[in-house]
Amino acid sequence: MAVKIRLKRMGKIRAPYYRIVVADSRVKRDGKTIEQIGKYHPKSDPSFIEVDSERAQHWLSVGAQPSEPVLAILKRTGDWQKFKGEPAPEPLKMPAPKADKRVLFDDALRDAHSEPQGEAVSKKSAARKPKAEDKPADQAEATGESAGTEAAQGESEA
Repeated sequence: MAVKIRLKRMGKIRAPYYRIVVADSRVKRDGKTIEQIGKYHPKSDPSFIEVDSERAQHWLSVGAQPSEPVLAILKRTGDWQKFKGEPAPEPLKMPAPKADKRVLFDDALRDAHSEPQGEAVSKKSAARKPKAEDKPADQAEATGESAGTEAAQGESEA
């Protein structure tokens, strides 16, 4: 019986995650498996990869052939190099540790109880009102100036 180590697709449409499984090569992609040896979530950043190294080494030693995607995963985790007797690759990129929610909440609460940092009225709305009032004043000045110039012209003619 030919045994393969391959990915079994799970999840929703456009949100896949995979299980790394050992299965007979004649079985469907998502069919019956012999053993699950890991997980792979490609959509998370960085990708989540978890492989049971001991079981992967066992199946590789008894002749299981990894598929191309699984071979790439095994190379990233260092299991393939361990099997072949080569030097291990650089360690996997791990996600940054998340901040404690309780600390974030306490900081936000402390900021809420401090004095307000800005004015109650936003500058944008305050800036709009004078512009609307300035236009009629400018028009009134323009008509007043034109009336004044006409009067000045009338006096010079007389």
